[in-house]
Amino acid sequence: MERRGIGTTPMLPAASIGTGVSTWHLPEGLGGASPPLRPNVIDPYGWRYRWWQNFLVMLVAYTAWASPFELAMERASSRPRLVADLVVDVFFGIDIAVSFFVAYLDKSTFLLVDDRSKIATRYLTRPWFVMDVASTIPVQIIYQLARGGKSNGPCGFLILLRLWRLRRASKLFARLEKDIRFSYLWTRFVKLLCVLMFVVHCAACVYLWLAFHYRVPEQTWIGSLSRDFKERSVWFGYTYSVYWAMATLATVGYGDLHAANTGEMLFTVLFMVCNVFLMSYIIGNMTNLTAHGNTTTFRMRDMVDRVERFGNANRLPTKIREQIMASVQLRFETSVQLQEEVLSQLPKAVRSDIEQHLFKAAVQSCYLFRGVSNSLIVELVSEMKAEYFPPRMDIVLENEIPTDCYIIVSGQVFVMKIGPRGMAGEIGVMYNIPQPFSIRSKTLAHVIRISRRHLMNIVRPNTADGDTVFSNFVQVQAEDVAFASWDHILSTNPDRNDITLRGDPIRVVIHEEIPSRSSRPGKLVCLPGSLQELMRLGEEKFGKTARWILTAEGAEVEDIRAVRDGDHLFFSC
Repeated sequence: MERRGIGTTPMLPAASIGTGVSTWHLPEGLGGASPPLRPNVIDPYGWRYRWWQNFLVMLVAYTAWASPFELAMERASSRPRLVADLVVDVFFGIDIAVSFFVAYLDKSTFLLVDDRSKIATRYLTRPWFVMDVASTIPVQIIYQLARGGKSNGPCGFLILLRLWRLRRASKLFARLEKDIRFSYLWTRFVKLLCVLMFVVHCAACVYLWLAFHYRVPEQTWIGSLSRDFKERSVWFGYTYSVYWAMATLATVGYGDLHAANTGEMLFTVLFMVCNVFLMSYIIGNMTNLTAHGNTTTFRMRDMVDRVERFGNANRLPTKIREQIMASVQLRFETSVQLQEEVLSQLPKAVRSDIEQHLFKAAVQSCYLFRGVSNSLIVELVSEMKAEYFPPRMDIVLENEIPTDCYIIVSGQVFVMKIGPRGMAGEIGVMYNIPQPFSIRSKTLAHVIRISRRHLMNIVRPNTADGDTVFSNFVQVQAEDVAFASWDHILSTNPDRNDITLRGDPIRVVIHEEIPSRSSRPGKLVCLPGSLQELMRLGEEKFGKTARWILTAEGAEVEDIRAVRDGDHLFFSC
């Protein structure tokens, strides 16, 4: 039943009675639609609002450059630039108005709130509303109109309130770092580069402001080079200041530009101290990014080193060492490790869907499971595990216990006696005998395996599918000439002549009549496959034909599958 709070829209799956589970809660990239909101309410995850935010980020880039630059050089505040600043302020003013219509996600309930009153209350009571308004007011234009076009004076510092908009750029990079469509390495690199450029720009503007506002222009860092720097182009001083900031940040220190008064010296010292933390932050991030790309290589080298020491300590033969080393390297070079890590962290239903997509076709094409029901295929695939074998690696060893059955998805294998028919190890599993031969990979082999116990537990309750599997197995034996050599295997294993999919044989005790003091003891036999065969067996053992078969509780046996191991059965004439 769908739960919906007052003025909220659920962001998690909710099912309505009689309509099934809706998909509007899903992102559009996952096949869902945007959640239905109240009229005149904007979806914060909609593509239109995303594009609007991205457009504002471009205006933030202009603000980050223009605000410190106009503070440092008042002559840069020309009429075209003031008009551009006013246009930018208008767009951010529009965004303030839009914010009163944008739904928000309640972090405590994970519900999308679309109540207009709640949206407005939340925005007005947050500190960023005041900062948004303060950073949007065109203080510079208002002050110049009031003063008749004179300099900004102390109010010029209010221009820096626009830098509050930089939080939008921070949110953009945080979102891009989580977006798998973009490289995390390059996204992080661009972010660090932008931080570096902004710091250099701000330091250059502050250093230039100190020179323009010192009482003796000749006793400034740039006045010693050009006494008329105030009358020259604004780009002349800005170029020199950027050069000084970059040289100081890189700790080069050419000495051609240096502090000439106390204020400049104090700022230089402060800038150098900040550079220590900034460069540590940048170098640390770049080191982590580089090391993260080599994590898999380091893990593989460590594993190879441990395998080498293990082989030396146990004096393993060269052949075994080579096989172990090939397996370790293959594990890191193929997707098997990634597949195991991803599947282990997913919900069971999602994991089952992935396994069906990957392995179902391979299982259906396998000769042993041709013609079985789809439900049996689904059960088999859910219990299968994927493995990779490098070339010349043993998949099945001769005379080993038949614990697993393998299906070859890709690659080639070769055996000593017969072809694998797309499978490996099924002979030992079906006959419940030690594996009769070894199977070795010829090329890189991708296989999926299922244990004998799981195979029997899945097939045993499905009688019709079990007959189909058994028929496929017998048919392949009859068609393949090489299977004629199995007569000596069966003759040396007389207890395995009855090949069934029941696993170990069911043993029961049959009695000629209901036990009494004078009755003879029963006979321990293996349960045959049908009631008719059991009747014939009783006739052979006791010399008379029985009409019914009863259990110790007096119930008549009507289905041979209802008989359990160790039951006592009584033949009644």
